[in-house]
Amino acid sequence: MTKPTKNRTADVTELVPRGLRVSGALAWRFLVVIAGLYVIVWLAGYFSQLIIPIAIALLLAALMAPGVDRLVAWRVPRSLSVVLVLIAGLAVVGGLLTFVILQFIDGLPQLKTQVTSSLEQIRDWLIHGPLHIRDEQITTFLNNIVDSIKENQDAITSGAITTAATIGEVLTGLLLTLFTLIFFLYDGRGIWGFVMKGVPARVRDRVDLAGRRGFGALVSFVRATAGVALVDAVGIGIGLWIVGVPLVIPLAALVFLGAFIPIVGAVIAGTVAVLVALVAKSFVAALIVLAVVVAVMQLEGHVLQPLLLGRAVRLHPLAVVLAIAAGLIASGIAGALLAVPLLAVLSAGVRSLVSEEEAGIEPEEVEPSVAPEAGEIGESAERT
Repeated sequence: MTKPTKNRTADVTELVPRGLRVSGALAWRFLVVIAGLYVIVWLAGYFSQLIIPIAIALLLAALMAPGVDRLVAWRVPRSLSVVLVLIAGLAVVGGLLTFVILQFIDGLPQLKTQVTSSLEQIRDWLIHGPLHIRDEQITTFLNNIVDSIKENQDAITSGAITTAATIGEVLTGLLLTLFTLIFFLYDGRGIWGFVMKGVPARVRDRVDLAGRRGFGALVSFVRATAGVALVDAVGIGIGLWIVGVPLVIPLAALVFLGAFIPIVGAVIAGTVAVLVALVAKSFVAALIVLAVVVAVMQLEGHVLQPLLLGRAVRLHPLAVVLAIAAGLIASGIAGALLAVPLLAVLSAGVRSLVSEEEAGIEPEEVEPSVAPEAGEIGESAERT
């Protein structure tokens, strides 16, 4: 009587090496995650005209919410507090823009004179210097530039039309940002509570706490970035004033705005200041301005950011650069502006969740009272 043979081909999984099985499992899960991220990024790009104003409104809300809460604590009605803070913010921004534009208009004649003088010096150096370029060659080169502009006049005109359409989109985005900001400031807690209703009850308290700490990190980030930007603008502005570079106020304002894009923005704004010094003054003046910009950047990187940002939103410089690059690729300047705040919020929220898991806290053990109130958000982010 023969013994029944075991069907060795029924299950071949055991014949596959364990390392290959693990690699395969990781591979298909990795592909699913990448596909999900791709869909999210595509949707964000498709709805960018909606998402970007909302994100900017959230940044502005993080900057203005402490002021609204302070007025409410002084028994001012919340609606009136929102109106007062918005009016004050618009007045400050409008006043600064008006002052910068007036300073730019007043400084244009001086800049034109200095640029003309610098171009004449460059022309003399090209003719009488070591290159010994003939005057006819320089004239021919300038005429070619003028002819090229005339030949591409249609393209320039169409570009101006495109720019006008873009200005219309920007104005629409500004109105949407203002409308969203009003509701964020007036009923931010209600909006967040509505969002939390979509989270499973088992983990709702934990996600609520992580979200509040993430917003606290955003508040700290915006405050610290504004402080760093102000110091950068004042430092570089003083250096430009000492050297005698024209358009000091507009260039300092450009540095202030550029500093809201960490690392990259300040470098670009500083480069513009150096180029203006080179064209308007001299090579030595440009070197001095470059030294001032480098010194201010060193002060920012080694003193201001670690001191002002603190442990709550401290990010590795490599992570900041990669986030800015990814945002720039995905959504241009707006993406570069929003990438680092988004990374700070995610970092604070994930650290909050991970710290609770490491401490052995189950979702049911997280009491609702643990979640900080609006006035305690920043403190909670610093304790995280």
